[in-house]
Amino acid sequence: MAPVACPRNPRHNNVVSKPRRASILLSGGLDSATVLAIARADGFECHCLTVDYGQRHRVELEAAARVADVLGAASHRVLTLDLRAIGGSALTDEIAVPHGDEPGIDGVPVTYVPARNTVLLALLLGHAEVMGAVDLFIGANAVDYSGYPDCRPAFLDAFAALANVATVAGTEQGARFRVHAPLIDSTKAEIIRRGVEFGLDYGLTHSCYDPDPAGLACGDCDSCTLRRRGFIEAGIEDPTRYG
Repeated sequence: MAPVACPRNPRHNNVVSKPRRASILLSGGLDSATVLAIARADGFECHCLTVDYGQRHRVELEAAARVADVLGAASHRVLTLDLRAIGGSALTDEIAVPHGDEPGIDGVPVTYVPARNTVLLALLLGHAEVMGAVDLFIGANAVDYSGYPDCRPAFLDAFAALANVATVAGTEQGARFRVHAPLIDSTKAEIIRRGVEFGLDYGLTHSCYDPDPAGLACGDCDSCTLRRRGFIEAGIEDPTRYG
């Protein structure tokens, strides 16, 4: 960022303004990569957190490292937390990942991980407080998504309110945390077009819930279906490697 003159005191015109810090929840998927690109374009110094929670699609952890490196994140930390101890999801338990038109439970697929985003945002909040950041970014989407309750605006608003009463920074230091979900109202096609405008290479990302041993996407799990349809509707070539 270029030096910015301080308008209040001409004697300080040589002071370089520091970029605002942000904590980014980076999964390695299409949405979180786009959010990182957006945050960087908005002038944030981006510090990324990836959580290895025992997910079946562990190849996304490698994708997160690629994305953080190529997009120039200021830092990237991987935290290990084994949600397989709780289970209850096709991503963390011995439950088959649905393919094609296999039904979910009450409209929500069995790939829903109980309380996942609550846990991950709590970790991101701790990361932000230590980093001196008040801006938290997450790639939640409530348009082209699987119907997970922790990807909806009501959840994100509630978490932002919680953050400001659950931290020393919020209660003692006057910090006001903000949870940014810049893709919340976007279709997958709109997200892809926006990322391409930033020059984002979606070949770096991984979305599949049930990749083969070589890490290739299955092509017909819920996440693959949303991703594939998004590229078709965006009119952009899909760089995903399918098995």
